[in-house]
Amino acid sequence: MLGFRRIAALLCSFSLLFSSACSVGTTEGRADEVRIYVLAAASLTDAVREIQARYESDHPGVRLVPTFASSGRLKQQIERGAPADLFLSAGTGEMEELVGKNRIDSRFHVELLENELVLIAPEGTSLKGLADLASHRTKRIAIGHPETVPAGTYAREALAHFGLWEKLRRKLVFAGDVRQVLAYVKTGNADAGIVYRTDSRHGGVSVIAEIPPESHRRIVYPLGVVKGTKHPSEAQALYRWLQGEEARSIFEKYGFKGVAAPSSK
Repeated sequence: MLGFRRIAALLCSFSLLFSSACSVGTTEGRADEVRIYVLAAASLTDAVREIQARYESDHPGVRLVPTFASSGRLKQQIERGAPADLFLSAGTGEMEELVGKNRIDSRFHVELLENELVLIAPEGTSLKGLADLASHRTKRIAIGHPETVPAGTYAREALAHFGLWEKLRRKLVFAGDVRQVLAYVKTGNADAGIVYRTDSRHGGVSVIAEIPPESHRRIVYPLGVVKGTKHPSEAQALYRWLQGEEARSIFEKYGFKGVAAPSSK
């Protein structure tokens, strides 16, 4: 009986040792995986999620780690040294500032996408257009915070263009990003809001007016490689892929347009 117990103990010890070896092997496999941190404007969430799945499927060993927020907040994260390999902004100002501070590689940044602004309201609204924003029926109007959210900056420019900015200031509700604006309107916490056309496709809201493009600066989404990336080859490969036909079709599926021609860099 004692011999049997010793044999059983030895087998158990061997089993544990084998399991530990397998566990170490798995950990090493994950350590070898290249993680590319992609900081993207909140309005790109759906498109980038699909791109993540497609790219990881076609590039074994590369894992994309996206972070979504307002472009201003993402810029601050890059400035503070947060993990970042690529930055996809909803505004040129944030990208230009980072290039000027040598945070984005000046050799690898390009205008990638374009978008448009629309005025939205909850489904079933009686509002018809921009003129109704000054009406007593409109109590709260949601826009992104102009200081950190490019969509909010464009919205402020458009409202000022039509002489509405000062008139509507007391009605304005500032959101942390454009998706929050959409949520405010969809839930009825705002009577109207200004978002990108791509965000209005989510349902639960009605587009009551298109914001004329001449009323604000051109809406451009620049892409750049973060200076000092730990994986320059992989980051530059993704940078080029995002300008190709496969990525173009995904962006267009979600309503974006004007994808830049493939880069030769």
